[in-house]
Amino acid sequence: MGGDNAPDMVVRGANLARQRYPNCQFLLVGDEPRLVKLVRRKRKLRDRVTIRHTTEMVAADARPSAALRGGRKSSMWLAIEAVREGQADGVVSAGNTGALMAMSKLLLRTLPGIDRPAMASFFPTLRGESVMLDLGANVECDANNLVQFAVMGEVFARTVLGLTHPTIGLLNVGSEDMKGHDELKAAAATLRTSNLPIHFHGFIEGNDIAAGTVDVIVTDGFTGNIALKTAEGTAKLINQFLREAFKSSLSAQFGYLLARRALKKLSRRVDPRRYNGAMFVGLNGIAVKSHGGADALSFANAIGVAHDMAFGGFNQRIKDEFERLTAPQEAALVAEPQASPKDSAAQ
Repeated sequence: MGGDNAPDMVVRGANLARQRYPNCQFLLVGDEPRLVKLVRRKRKLRDRVTIRHTTEMVAADARPSAALRGGRKSSMWLAIEAVREGQADGVVSAGNTGALMAMSKLLLRTLPGIDRPAMASFFPTLRGESVMLDLGANVECDANNLVQFAVMGEVFARTVLGLTHPTIGLLNVGSEDMKGHDELKAAAATLRTSNLPIHFHGFIEGNDIAAGTVDVIVTDGFTGNIALKTAEGTAKLINQFLREAFKSSLSAQFGYLLARRALKKLSRRVDPRRYNGAMFVGLNGIAVKSHGGADALSFANAIGVAHDMAFGGFNQRIKDEFERLTAPQEAALVAEPQASPKDSAAQ
């Protein structure tokens, strides 16, 4: 029931996703009379849908704390609860971001070895697509958080983007080893010396994001959110400039006619609807946040992200990677010789 155009766009998005993923089943949580009317219009979707009724929903401007206290019968809470109870493989919502994160953390908990979940998303680059995390869930991060984000991002790149050997970079103010704050340097040292089969590139700068220098960009939520919003704003600015340029004169309009096919191809390539669906990675369950203003195509793509994460065994792969990360440390503790009483007395 969340989002500017819900529940209509949710049902239409599910219908689009049905065509892409023929084996998908959908559990729609919300106002049953409204949902039944919408589903009836989608003849091929009817047999794929189960509806769970509730009239309560989380308001777009609700504080996360208020949503936790009073939203236990809301559509958002019940949808996340269905994932926790194994009745669904993932939850997709276009509702209140803070409430979705708070409820997901409370109901699903974090995976073993994960201190904090991160928000991740992917977007186009000159070399294809890359994933960035964190995008706003954690404003302040220590070195361990950044290492965990790197592992989760690497697994995501393999599971969802289909990359065989994704490269990882830490977003910094320069690529030199001496630059950056202590947390970044410590995270880089850990990633260089870990026994994980990952390809750590090192530090990258802001211009490396669009260049596609690495496949996984790791940063704290404060920096990541600013970088993401800056990229989105720049894309809108360029689009507006192009529109104005092609309307500026008769010859420019004629030029548009000649370049129309190329411009449509460009538009499809950078269409933000293709990249809709920010993941809360690190939770013991799959939760995907769609843009609040999403249309049916956008929401279908967010459903596709959840589908790929579930189908690719995303969470199990994260568990396996963190077992590898912690195993050498545990082995070192076991192998460390015990000090004898005489040694202790001498000290």
